Order: sequence, then structure tokens, then C-alpha cells
Amino acid sequence: MARADRIVTAAAPTVTVADPALAGAARDVLRRLTDRADADFRPDQLAAIEALLLRGERVLVVQRTGWGKSAVYFVATALLRRAGAGPTIIVSPLLSLMRNQIDAAARAGVRAHTVNSGNVTEWDEVRERLAAGEVDVLLVSPERLNNPQFRETWLPALAETTGLLVVDEGHCVSDWGHDFRPDYRRVRDLLARLRPGTPVLATTATANARVITDVSEQLAAGGREVLTLRGPLDRGSLRLGVLALADADRVPWLAEHLGDLPGCGIVYTLTVAQAEDTAEALRAAGHEVRAYTGRQDGDERVEAEHALLANRVTALVATSALGMGFDKPDLGFVVHLGAPNSPIAYYQQVGRAGRAVESADVLLLPGSQDRVIWDWFASLAFPGPGVVSRVLGVLADSSRPLSTPALEPLVDLRRSRLELLLKVLDVDGAVRRVAGGWEATGRPWTYDEPRYARVAEARSGEAAAMLAYAVPADRAPGCRMRFLRERLDDPWAADCGRCDVCAGPWYPAAVSAAARQAVARVVDRPGVVVEARTSWPTGMDRVGVPVKGRIAEGERTADGRAVARLSDLGWGSRLRGLLADGAPDAPVGDDLFRAVATVLREWQWAERPVAVAAVPSRRRPVLVASLAERLAAAGRLEHLGPLELRHGGPTGGSGGNSATRLAGVWDRIAVPAPTAARLPDLAGPVLLVDDLADSRWTLTVAGRELRLAGARAVLPFALAVAA
Repeated sequence: MARADRIVTAAAPTVTVADPALAGAARDVLRRLTDRADADFRPDQLAAIEALLLRGERVLVVQRTGWGKSAVYFVATALLRRAGAGPTIIVSPLLSLMRNQIDAAARAGVRAHTVNSGNVTEWDEVRERLAAGEVDVLLVSPERLNNPQFRETWLPALAETTGLLVVDEGHCVSDWGHDFRPDYRRVRDLLARLRPGTPVLATTATANARVITDVSEQLAAGGREVLTLRGPLDRGSLRLGVLALADADRVPWLAEHLGDLPGCGIVYTLTVAQAEDTAEALRAAGHEVRAYTGRQDGDERVEAEHALLANRVTALVATSALGMGFDKPDLGFVVHLGAPNSPIAYYQQVGRAGRAVESADVLLLPGSQDRVIWDWFASLAFPGPGVVSRVLGVLADSSRPLSTPALEPLVDLRRSRLELLLKVLDVDGAVRRVAGGWEATGRPWTYDEPRYARVAEARSGEAAAMLAYAVPADRAPGCRMRFLRERLDDPWAADCGRCDVCAGPWYPAAVSAAARQAVARVVDRPGVVVEARTSWPTGMDRVGVPVKGRIAEGERTADGRAVARLSDLGWGSRLRGLLADGAPDAPVGDDLFRAVATVLREWQWAERPVAVAAVPSRRRPVLVASLAERLAAAGRLEHLGPLELRHGGPTGGSGGNSATRLAGVWDRIAVPAPTAARLPDLAGPVLLVDDLADSRWTLTVAGRELRLAGARAVLPFALAVAA
């Protein structure tokens, strides 16, 4: 059995440091790192350094955000390099975290470089510097560990020369954790390759007892003992509160009160659309803010980070793309528009604030759609046994490796879920990633259904706990900070005396009519682009659909429009109710039709439509038909009526990958003969209307049929976009 039995949990130094010379040298490095002549170690920092340097141990550090975990590995690195050891390898999850770490390393005189997907052009130079002994720290993204070329050309030499291995944000190793990443499982392979006695450090601030046990067992591979240094997780600078408002009042409240919050901060949202809309509304209210999402390119995110670090903006309005490791010590506030699905994830995000200031405000503004968004993210979790068997069977039957796009149409999994599955199977040895894609290894693999069920149950419990937290102070179960610390199994959890439960609410709850109106002018403005599909998914011939490559110009629709995304703050919330499962099918209302008319008026089309046709709807035929009829009457367009369904109409529902969604609609929509007879004589485009654009393949296939029947152009229009 793996040894992971030395657990030290105390609020004061608990492991005696026996080497005064080491302590003095370490303190000198710490003072260069912090640029403070009086800097000294916090409880257990020096104990961790001694365990790594003098005994070559494997150490798991579980300490609050801001405790100084990076100081441990940078000080250890400087001393190891001084003694002639090889470079430190840091497995680091986020590019923003890497950038912060490189800057911190430079302050300590540590030469740090990184290898990740964003700096491929620098890899050769980094390898040359490694060979020349000019790299003290190499930061590696976990995805690199799962790359065949990296494993074959980099890892052997790295494993042979590594002086210290650091696994930053170590909770990512565990699928019990709030942010499990399968690429982190490759750390076990790296551990097995290290020279005997190579010290290993894993760090995290967000691990409960179950995650600590899981990570410790993985670090203990080979029978090594793991020393766990665990401290109290209180953040004495943070003042926590929950402000429950109507959904429509949350952004107006923020627009009215953002300037009252201390210093600069982060406003977290649950979706990209919410981040973009909120940032636009706050800018319109006179606040200097920027959006920060995974949809932006790397340079744009870097510039946004620098703007916040330099206090050039009041806030970044961010998704979880700005998460672990972003380090601005004087960050004055964190506000959440919508709750994360886990108190542990929430603790991790609010931990960005108050590291080097006496007081920072943390405020949660929960939304009525939070649970719906959580459920959508939960749908991306590890697939069931039938789907896994299908993936393994397809790979086993293939005579050659299959790329992820080639595998997609055969297994009906969205790209993100398929990649997650393949990475887990790769780590478990059932498949391997090779040149050209993936192949089955033939090794037996058993679906651990009880474990996945327990993980799902744990996730459900975390969601329920978050709902219990996200209530006003007068209904809260107790102290906010104590609640979060107890979810992390912190043995020192106690009432904080600062939160809105302990000390009373400090924030105003009122929202002025002027703020509501100002925000409404921004978020209630209808109109989003529905980008036309330009290429067919890969491998469609494998599922009986004879298309590939780019969609021919004469078969393509133009870019379309919709009133809103379902995730939008304004019209999105109204459309969610209208299009929800079980909502009555009724004619389009006057308010919505006015929004439709606004979108059409502002649509700068190259040529005005002359006719309108409808996608045949099985769920909302009254709504779609009434929309087409009113548009025809209002715009004096020829009303072509609905297209017709063939072979029972489209199959499947929401979800699934692009290829299977296309296969489900292919050859199932046709142009009625009377409409086909009219199309060649029309003097302009056809406006094609539908209720919801989800995968966009229904509009693409219906538009293609109209083009093939003689339409000069097709302009798709939907009430809502699912994304």
C-alpha cells in the first residue's frame, strides 16, 4: 500500500528545522524574492523547504491562498541550483499563472522559462538553454505531458536531470477535486521516471480531506512517504457577503455601486456572453472595465491582465478563465454575478482578493439561472459506460489511428467531452495518442461505475451546499467564512466576525430607476450575429452523409441574425422562458416582434429580402408560423410558408457533436414544389426564420435546400441562439 501517512496540521510551525545554515541561506533568498529586508518565513514554509532539500521528500502543501506556496519552491530552487542540482520542473495549469510565476522568479534571481501551446516558436531556444544549464525553472502546462512528441523528446532528459518537481494547483490531479484535469494524471508517469530521491512538491489551497487523500496516494507512487503540511484556511482580510437581487437588477446594482468598492477587482460571471454584456454595460455607465474570457486570444488576455495589475482598469469582468494563480496582491474586491457550482471553487476564486491589503470585499449576487448553467457544465462530465465502450470499439476496429475530428461523427460526443474521455483512457492505458490521432492499445479497461457515481454524488452535494450559501444573511446557515472552510474540512474553521452574517450587511441593496434604465439601454438592445457554417464536419461519409470540405458557395447561407443568445442578460432571459421545455406554443408577442423588427432594421444586408420562409418546427409550429406571417406582412415580403419535413423530420435533440447533429437533419428538410417553382423568379434573398439556432445545422441544411432550388441568397433569422 502507498505510504501517505505523515500529515502535519497545525497553525504554528510544527516540523523542527534542524539546520541553521539552511535556514539562513533560505531567508536570504526569500528577502531577495520579496524585496524586503525584514521578510521571514510563515509557519511551515521553512519546514517544507528542509523536507525537500535535506531529505528529498515528497511534500503536499495545503495552505490558504496568499500563504506563499510559490516562495517555497522558488527558494528551494535557488538553493538546489546553488548546490549543483538540475532545473526545477513546475507543472502549472494556466498561462496567467505561468506569467506571474516567471515574473516572481526573476525577482529571486531565478531564470524561468515556459513550454506551452502559446510559445511554440520558442521551444527550440528553451531546449538549447536547458542543455546549456541556463534554465533554473521550466514551467510546463499539463497538456504538454499528454503530447506524444513532448513525452518522447523532452521527458526522458527532463526526468534524468530534474532537481525538483513541483505540481502547482495539485488538486487538479484528483477527479474528486472541483477542477479535475485529466492531463494532470500524467504526473504519475513523470514521478515514475524521476531519479530516486528527487524531491517533489505539490501545492493547493482548495482541497478537502477526500482530495488530499487522493492526491497523497498518487504522490506516494512507488511506496514513497508523503509529508502533508496543512494550515488554517481563514483569510482575515476578506469580508464575505451575499446580495440577493432580481436578475434584472444585478448589473444595474453593480453599475451604480462599482465605484464604492475598494480599489480594483474582478467581477466573475458564469458565461462568456454574460462577461461581454456586463463589461459593455459597465463601460456605458462610465466605469473603466474590460472583459476577460477564454474566447479572447492570448495577447488580448495578457493585455487585460497587465491593465488590472497596473490599476488602469477598475475591474476585469471575467469567466473562470481568470482563475488559479492570477496574482495581484492588492486586489480590493471580487464580485460574482452568479454562483460557481461549488463552495470550494468559490473559495478558490475569492482568494484572488486581499492578499496584501487589510480588507477586501467579496460579494456574491446569485442568479435564478445559476443551477441551469451548472447542469449544462455537468453534462460535459465523463460519459457513461455505453459511450466509452463505443469509443473503444471504434478505435479497436479501425485499421489506422483516428484523429479526434474523424472519431467525432462515429461516437456522438462533443469535442470537449470526447477529448476528456480520450485523455482519461490514455492515462489508464486503454488508448494511446500517436502521430495521426488515437489508437486502441488492446489492454483491458473496466469502467469504474461506482467511482464515477460517487464523484457525481459529490458534485451534487457541492452544488447543494452552494445553494445553501447563496442566501441572504438573515437566512444563511451561519458565518460565511466558516461555511467555506468547513466545506474544505479545515479543522480550525471558526466564525470570522467580519461577514454579513457575523457583522451585518455593509452593502446597500437599493437599485435606482436611473441605473436600471441605463443598463437596459445596453443589455436590452436586441441583435446578435448568427455566423454561417462554411465547412462540413470531418468524416461525414462514415455516417452516410456525402459531403466534405468547404460548403460550396452556391449552397451556403449568408451570416444571419437573432434577437439574443439565451445566455444574454437582457432579451436572453425572456427568451429562455419562451423557449423552455414545456412552455406553451403561442403566436409571437408584440414586444418580441418589435425586438425582431429592430434587429431587421439594423441588419446591414447587401440586398434586402423579398420573401420569407419558415423552418418547419415540431415543437413550436404556432410561434414560428406566426413570426413568418407577421414578417411577411410588415415587410411586404412574399410569404412562402414553411418548408416540409421528410422521413419524419430531424432526429436527435440538443447536445451531441456537430457531425451527429448534421446527420440528424440531413435529407430531412425539403422545399415544397410550389415554393421551388417560385424561387428562381424572386428578385432577391429569402429570409429563413426559426425559433432557436443551436448547432446551426438545421438552418444550414434548410438554407442549402433553398439555394439548390433556386434562391439567390438565404438570410437566416432565429429568435435566439443557444450559445
